[in-house]
Amino acid sequence: MKIKNILISQNPPADFDKSPYAELKRKYSINIDFYKFFKVEAFTSREFREAKVNILDHSAIIFSSKNIIDYFFNIIKEIRVELPEDMKYICTTDAAAFYLQNYIQFRKRKVFFNKNNDPKGLFDLILKNQDCKFLIPCGNDMPSTPLTQFCDERNIAYTQAAIFKNVPANLKEEVDINKYDMIIFFSPSGIQSLQSNFPDYEQGEVAFGALGDLAANAVTGAGYTLHVKAPSKEAPSITAAMDIFLKEYATRRR
Repeated sequence: MKIKNILISQNPPADFDKSPYAELKRKYSINIDFYKFFKVEAFTSREFREAKVNILDHSAIIFSSKNIIDYFFNIIKEIRVELPEDMKYICTTDAAAFYLQNYIQFRKRKVFFNKNNDPKGLFDLILKNQDCKFLIPCGNDMPSTPLTQFCDERNIAYTQAAIFKNVPANLKEEVDINKYDMIIFFSPSGIQSLQSNFPDYEQGEVAFGALGDLAANAVTGAGYTLHVKAPSKEAPSITAAMDIFLKEYATRRR
């Protein structure tokens, strides 16, 4: 196995030259291409209703991004749900909390955000409001996350509400899949897109990498071999995991 061409199944970083990927490219004289394997589409009001999630059964909502805030408030507008004055909002970042002001009147007593920008900060907020029943707007391929695992371990009531879906992008005309010696995945949607676009694809000696348990389980669950996984004790990021792997395989002769 020799690694020369790598495909990252997401959009390129805003400033590639300052990213860890650029360092890998320089260090190992490899080629790195980026192409997002799927696109995001908001749920229609009909799709949301079919899930039979009653928003008003919940007393707090957890938002993890600006996009999720947009999708959520568009949905409740379409289904004509008015949120009560005492609804609490917990945001994973300060940026999401301030963005929330586009939809609600910002009040200290009901809007909370993770000041530390790490999982512990979010979990502390959950514990301080653990008597609430939480609504977690998310995508349709997010059955388990560190947040839901935390809530399960402490018997904290929550409901995941799918408000958007990941749809395979059209890769056939844009990506020469057989060119790559390594492909990195970031979600189960990436694997679904690979199989949808290239149903006859065989992994062979191509190295597969994954960020997170969901993506890793999707790789192995589809019958592929996983060579690189992050985070881990040795590699907290996917680029760190790639670095460890490439030290052995980037210049090895076939």
